[in-house]
Amino acid sequence: MQFVKNIQFTRLIKADGRLREFNFRKMITSQETLFSVDVVDDRGNRIMFRMNKQDGNWKIIPTPVPAWVQDQEQNMSEMINEELTAQTFTVY
Repeated sequence: MQFVKNIQFTRLIKADGRLREFNFRKMITSQETLFSVDVVDDRGNRIMFRMNKQDGNWKIIPTPVPAWVQDQEQNMSEMINEELTAQTFTVY
């Protein structure tokens, strides 16, 4: 039996002139590790997309997302890396 630690976290990011809550959840598939991300737009619609690691950075998997989400790609990549680093050093 193998246990896999579930990683979920939320970060506030200023995007399109206001603070927005971005929710991240680590997903492990048979081929790669992905992060599922969701955020709510001004109308209350949930925008969902995935990010995978490419050339050392987390990138949005090509999906139609608003420009204000795409503009935060580098910021989200840094937050994912920070969370993964923090999880590595957590001792229970």
